Amino acid sequence: VGNRDDSNLYINMKLKAAAEIGISANHIKLPNTATEADVLKCIASLNGDPAVHGFIVQLPLDSDKPINTEKITNAVAPEKDVDGLSSINAGKLSRGDLGDCFIPCTPKGCMELIRQTGVQVAGKRAVVVGRSKIVGAPMHDLLLWNHATVTTCHSKTSTLAEEVGKADILVVAAGKAEMVKGEWIKPGAIVIDCGINHVPDSTKASGKRVVGDVAYSAAKEKASYITPVPGGVGPMTVAMLMQSTVESAQRFLEKFKPGKWNIQYNQLTLKMPVPSDIEISQSCIPKPIDQVAKEVGLLPDEVELYGQTKAKVHLSVLKRLKNQPDGKYVVVTGITPTPLGEGKSTTTVGLVQALGAHLHQNVFACVRQPSQGPTFGIKGGAAGGGYCQVIPMEEFNLHLTGDIHAITAANNLVAAAVDARIFHELTQTDQALYSRLVPSVNGVRKFSDIQIRRLQKLGINKTDPMALTKEEINLFVRLDIDPGTITWQRVLDTNDRFLRKITIGQSPTEKGFSRTAQFDITVSSEIMAVLALSDGLEDMKKRLGRMVVASSKRGEPVTADDLGVTGALAVLMKDAVKPNLMQTLEGTPVFVHAGPFANIAHGNSSVLADKIALKLVGKEGFVVTEAGFGADIGMEKFFNIKCRYSGLRPHVVVLVATVRALKMHGGGPAVTAGVPLPKEYMEENLQLLAKGCSNLNKQIQNARLFGVPVVVAVNAFKTDTKAELALVVQLAKEAGAFDAVECTHWAEGGKGAIALAQAVQRASQAPSNFRFLYNVELPVIDKIRLIAQQIYGASDIELLPEALEKVALYTKQGFGNLPICMAKTHLSLSHDPEQKGAPTGFILPIRDIRASVGAGFLYPLVGTMSTMPGLPTRPCFYDIDLDPVSGEVIGLF
Repeated sequence: VGNRDDSNLYINMKLKAAAEIGISANHIKLPNTATEADVLKCIASLNGDPAVHGFIVQLPLDSDKPINTEKITNAVAPEKDVDGLSSINAGKLSRGDLGDCFIPCTPKGCMELIRQTGVQVAGKRAVVVGRSKIVGAPMHDLLLWNHATVTTCHSKTSTLAEEVGKADILVVAAGKAEMVKGEWIKPGAIVIDCGINHVPDSTKASGKRVVGDVAYSAAKEKASYITPVPGGVGPMTVAMLMQSTVESAQRFLEKFKPGKWNIQYNQLTLKMPVPSDIEISQSCIPKPIDQVAKEVGLLPDEVELYGQTKAKVHLSVLKRLKNQPDGKYVVVTGITPTPLGEGKSTTTVGLVQALGAHLHQNVFACVRQPSQGPTFGIKGGAAGGGYCQVIPMEEFNLHLTGDIHAITAANNLVAAAVDARIFHELTQTDQALYSRLVPSVNGVRKFSDIQIRRLQKLGINKTDPMALTKEEINLFVRLDIDPGTITWQRVLDTNDRFLRKITIGQSPTEKGFSRTAQFDITVSSEIMAVLALSDGLEDMKKRLGRMVVASSKRGEPVTADDLGVTGALAVLMKDAVKPNLMQTLEGTPVFVHAGPFANIAHGNSSVLADKIALKLVGKEGFVVTEAGFGADIGMEKFFNIKCRYSGLRPHVVVLVATVRALKMHGGGPAVTAGVPLPKEYMEENLQLLAKGCSNLNKQIQNARLFGVPVVVAVNAFKTDTKAELALVVQLAKEAGAFDAVECTHWAEGGKGAIALAQAVQRASQAPSNFRFLYNVELPVIDKIRLIAQQIYGASDIELLPEALEKVALYTKQGFGNLPICMAKTHLSLSHDPEQKGAPTGFILPIRDIRASVGAGFLYPLVGTMSTMPGLPTRPCFYDIDLDPVSGEVIGLF
């Protein structure tokens, strides 16, 4: 801190010494205006950086602001305090824990000089003159624990000469020129002079010379060994700093094996019967999230804490780890599910708990953030279940860090901008619009950056607002939105069926401009899909700007950039773009980030979370992510959309299957949420099960189309028999699965998924020849047909007139080369949710096609897709409550 000449001299000596022996050393300079907080922030960053093995704070601190030196030295992490000045290291030294602390460099150097004499310290009488925290006090302790009999003298010692005369070993660090006289010294004593003092000397060019605390000329006649000043203790101090730094690196490498996290796992206390999800979640005490961050190699300044159990992770970690090889990439998907779901989230969590807590691999789970709508509606939470959960599950299922609220605000800002622009264009002349869009401020008119982009898009290469012609002004101010083409809807993160169709603009102030509109649930917003597919802040901003909200009356796309709202959207989303860090019940790390719909969007968590996790786990680690719904929907979009944009290549597909769902596909009775299961699902029925494995077979083939090994996870329920589970395993292997494994993780946590984890490890070593299903340059209709035939089993597709019109429109507008994101039911491979198993020979009807240009895909609508769920007769909120005494959430599941 500051720019003292003496401090710079000492620092340069240390830098030179480090360079000579191959230590990478840097000088971090803070100005003399630095505050205590500035210094502490710098120290915190160094404490958390695993690439830094040791650092020192050069004293004195040359700042014009008040700084507590004791507070600063104690802020240095003890394991990096190579100067040995923190209270913890001083305390360990005073207790004799010499092997578990850093010793201040000057006393350590003095001790080394004494050892070099060959004289045994044990049993000798030692005298230390001076009691500073840097030299005197630690020198006393060091000699004492090397078994000398030690006396400490200081400025108040009345019999100093007498005490010095008793010393076999004399260490002087009093800071007073030639204070110890030669005649005081015991003949044959070892004398270590730590003093650096300047005294007048007219024979020197500088008018002064350097002397120690001992009168050297007289003392050397009596001492057996004596250190010169300068050139004695000083160089040894620097040498000991280097030695301590090397020791620190060695300790770090012993404790942290290269590439392996030093992570603390939580021990589960399993109960039978298995309690409710929230009861299990609340019975486990999560690790502080900053501890989790440190365990996985995140630095303090890369983490923003949101309380004790969740945190945001900065995207800067990608830049820091850009040269780190990626880990193994695993996607969890499933067969076509029942309405109850088959446990993909639970399997995802169980697999990472097994890989981490039981097989001791670096592993991250990357999962979607759930909507609050279903949490209070019929579905409940989405944190996994049983002993495989992301915790705290109430934090996970509710507000988390506010990402969904940010999306709601951003989405509705666009919606407001659309209608406001139409209103203003209807009620104002070109000149009035121009005067308001480009106002005069202090007599100066200036285009904003986003307005210049619009001018360039229009082919108007002018930056002076006064230079535009009337025709150019008309083009600039008139978006001329066709209300009938508006595709952008308002959103809310609540299930509310009465917002599915509404009329807006009925107030008299809107001057008769009203139109029919609707609300969607927030997670269906294109902004959610943009968040999930962005690979950085700049990319997200570009995608937001490209979002098409409507067409003009000339048939041209109108974007968020045209509305002038892109920058504001980026501001609203600047924190949401950072992944959220949480943990599982067994203490393995989880990224929770983004939650796009799996029907009208691609149904996968964020690219950014996966990319950061793959860097953090390292080459031998694993990242396990989950794709929404069955393999025909979430997995197909994971490969064809997410992997296409991210550039990431998966190593393994885990396909979750249940006996229950396979029996349904074999012709079993309907499975309905909230209704007891029919007896066919409670009793052994191998014939029904074998017939239903046609769906499993098809989904295995779907995964193999992409050239990736498939491991089937048979999620066992207590009603399943051994014969049923064995049959599924057998048929899965016969269908081409790399392996198939019975799993009991819901009831046993990671222990119940160890066999699955081992199968995934083996599969990750197998050849993976990943390929996309289609080339995006193909015509839109051909891409849709390929998905329908290859993935669903259709014989062909049929586009209704509205869909054909959209194909022509989007191709004309330049969007024909976007990937395809099919919006169809998740309850069947076909468009008909009643068709179970693996139907073939059907014609897939495409009733309409819509564009998410910012996110980067076209989504054909197969049947009717509801984008605003409703509440059932008895919603989940009947059971949800808050204990006013403990503050605990009750009733989430």
